[in-house]
Formats: sequence, C-alpha cells, structure tokens
Amino acid sequence: MTTVFLAGIIQGSLPDAIHPQDYRREIGDLVRAHLPGAEIYDPFAHHPESLGYDEATGRSVFLDLMARAGRADLLIAFVPEASMGTAIEIWNARNAGAAVICVSPLAENWVVRFLPDILLPDIDALRRFTAAGGLADLLHRKGRGMAPGGRSG
Repeated sequence: MTTVFLAGIIQGSLPDAIHPQDYRREIGDLVRAHLPGAEIYDPFAHHPESLGYDEATGRSVFLDLMARAGRADLLIAFVPEASMGTAIEIWNARNAGAAVICVSPLAENWVVRFLPDILLPDIDALRRFTAAGGLADLLHRKGRGMAPGGRSG
C-alpha cells in the first residue's frame, strides 16, 4: 500500500495562530482520486489543537511527525511561504528515498527548488499533474508504488 504524507504550513511564523488548512482537503481529494487505496496521513487532522500542547506533548508529536514523513512513499508539501517544519519533513522524506512534490510559488527558495522531485507553483498545477497520471508515474520512477496501469513497480 502506498503511504502519502500531507506536509504543509500550519503555523509558519504566526505566533498564536494557524494558516488556513483548506489545502489539505483539496490535496487529499486529489490523492484519493488518482491513487485509490493510498493511505494518507494528514498531521493536522490528527493534531488540530497542537498549538495548545504542553512542551512534552508538542516535542513528542513534532518528532513523530518528522519520522512519519521519512517513512512515507510520497510526500506532498504545500509551501505558500516558508515553513521550517515542512522543510524538515521534505528533507526527511527525500533522504529516505520517498517521492517528494512541493506545491509552492517559492521557486527560488533552496529547499523548494532543490529537494523535491517535482515543483508545482500552485494547486491548479497539482490538479493538472495528477490528472495526467503524474502521481503513479513519479512513484514508479522512485520505485515506491505501482507502475502505470497497476503493475507492481
């Protein structure tokens, strides 16, 4: 089974707030439509109250999320602005050999520019990429999923 980690900005540089999280539903829907049966892990769905966690709980959750990113077959990161946590998730997934897609307008940011396999400027580009079979193709190239047409890769 293909595992997908939905990375992306949550708090960013906001001291006591979170960024809108609608992108998670949109990206999750695209994955479900184009990688049927994939197991999707969404950190925000599991930890929506994370800003209120005590020190020990926050540290434990943070380290667990970073490790989970490294165990995924595919990481899709939404990075509309710099996000240190997302950068670490991208790094861990890449170093573990996962397929990494960044959805970001920050094409000059070195994390966004040099670490992913695929860089797309926005969700619309991700829609086109998934509709063209890009997820399965990328996973196959990385040796992390089914070949196009459903054959083991």
